[in-house]
Amino acid sequence: QGFKVHQPQDKVSLTAGEMLTLTCTTSGDGPNGPVRWLKGWDSGNETIYDQTGSSSRVTRAMSGSDTDFTIHIRDVQPEDAGTYYCVKFHRSVHGVVVFQRGTGTEVSVRAKPTHPVVSGPDHRVRPGQSVPFTCTAGGFFPEDIRVKWFRNKTPILAQHPQINPWRTKSSYDMSSTVMVALQKDDVCSRLVCEVQHPTLQAPLREVYELSKALRVPPSIHVVVDPPRPVEVNKTVNFTCAVKGFYPGDVAVTWLENGTEMKVETKSRSMEPCGLFELRNVVEVQATAEKNGSVFSCRVVHDGQEPVSEMATLRIAAPAGEG
Repeated sequence: QGFKVHQPQDKVSLTAGEMLTLTCTTSGDGPNGPVRWLKGWDSGNETIYDQTGSSSRVTRAMSGSDTDFTIHIRDVQPEDAGTYYCVKFHRSVHGVVVFQRGTGTEVSVRAKPTHPVVSGPDHRVRPGQSVPFTCTAGGFFPEDIRVKWFRNKTPILAQHPQINPWRTKSSYDMSSTVMVALQKDDVCSRLVCEVQHPTLQAPLREVYELSKALRVPPSIHVVVDPPRPVEVNKTVNFTCAVKGFYPGDVAVTWLENGTEMKVETKSRSMEPCGLFELRNVVEVQATAEKNGSVFSCRVVHDGQEPVSEMATLRIAAPAGEG
């Protein structure tokens, strides 16, 4: 008699991927029956090791020993967290029943968060609108996590992140949302989500280019050269200047009195800070019948409703016609 299960480890904390060693020895003479390792107790327990065999992850430290039932569990993950019991069973005519158990070892597994992911609005917005951006990360333990936001290098005030346990409380999810009022020059801005956690030597950073969320509509101006009424059969240049737009997807159409014209020349360039500009020129022969014709520059930017600017061709009356 005097049989005793010795389970000296009260708490063990380790990092995901490491090997967990659970120590258990017995002393004295016990009844006939196996020693097993169980995770949890009562109805929720799970057999981690019994003497009939082992999984590829779970091995005995002293194979064949009758008194040392220490085991190794390799490559631990957050879901391995829990309380483990070394249990001596008694084999009787009524089956295998619990004879004595150890005091239990509470195992916690530190886990790094996944790399953060930043998501923005599902469609582009115009300057002046405030829109939410969300940063998410998961699979970490413990739940102590901090999130910082930056617009370029300037900190942005954000609410405390929402932290939710996964199916078990062995690891956590995080979601942090910040409202950003977009401006025209944000075409060149970067939004940064920075995640700090006790398992990390350096913060994890994810960058979101605000140009992905922004639509800057163009300004349109039609210039006539020469600007004064011209003599018959002179050439007049109508230039459509489309400025300060983003993204660069733009379609320009010229119309003469509402009818589309064929246009040959156009050029597109970048303004400072990533905005685009475009110049589109149409040459018109100033025949007498074109006097008073209206030339319209119609611009469709990024699939939006078209916008137009127009100018009228004026032909000077020949000298002597009053």
